[in-house]
Amino acid sequence: MLPIPARRPQAERRSDENTSSMRPFTPPPLSASASPAGAPRRVRAMAWARPAAAIAVVVLALASSLGQAWDQDRMAQAAQRVGPRAVASVRALQPLLASAAATDERTLLASVNDFFNRRVVFTDDLAAWGSDDYWASPLETLERGQGDCEDYAIAKYFSLMAAGVPVAKLRLVYVRATIGGPGGAVQAHMVLAYYAQPGAEPLILDNLVGEVRAASRRPDLTPVFSFNSEGLWQGAAGAAAGDPTVRLSRWREVLAKARAEGFQ
Repeated sequence: MLPIPARRPQAERRSDENTSSMRPFTPPPLSASASPAGAPRRVRAMAWARPAAAIAVVVLALASSLGQAWDQDRMAQAAQRVGPRAVASVRALQPLLASAAATDERTLLASVNDFFNRRVVFTDDLAAWGSDDYWASPLETLERGQGDCEDYAIAKYFSLMAAGVPVAKLRLVYVRATIGGPGGAVQAHMVLAYYAQPGAEPLILDNLVGEVRAASRRPDLTPVFSFNSEGLWQGAAGAAAGDPTVRLSRWREVLAKARAEGFQ
């Protein structure tokens, strides 16, 4: 793993980027092989691809049970406890979740990505929470209206699951991001990856680039490790690396908070 600088320059803004920058968070000590940012597109795509045989059974089992996974009343009550901005945001979010059954997943991805990118302003954890590394729940992020890279990814992850996207299709991915083109500064970052089917090239939901893009169109990102509610993996396509709730204490905490907020 490349060393992560303690402080980072603000990300260079492109015409298709959010005004957000990135701030480091503390990853567990996992190692992973990864293709360099300048590798051919096919090689980069393979670095993100998940082995089909390993997850096909899981995806097939989940596909037949696709349905919404959120508690409307619990979410509304939790928003009342969190604050008025959370209440207003939940009122906007719930119709999006409720309409998901009539929406194709690609459109849903774009809608959820845009929902949080527009409502949340990038702010590092120290300024937002007074902590060097705090993983906020979706409603905490919406109430504060601020968050860093993992807060965007976490909120999108739980919202897509609430809308009925199977957990097997989603992974939060810790990446090394190259800022400003080849040879630029390398920074720690987190994105959400969506796999339409086993072995497929994922689509990347990010707070830095507003458009949902295929991984091969994000040569600036190199996956280091990935996780979801059910597993932890080296890279985005590597070997299993243990129980994420054991290895990632902040993930265990945010899982409990999100479920208390009505996200399943």
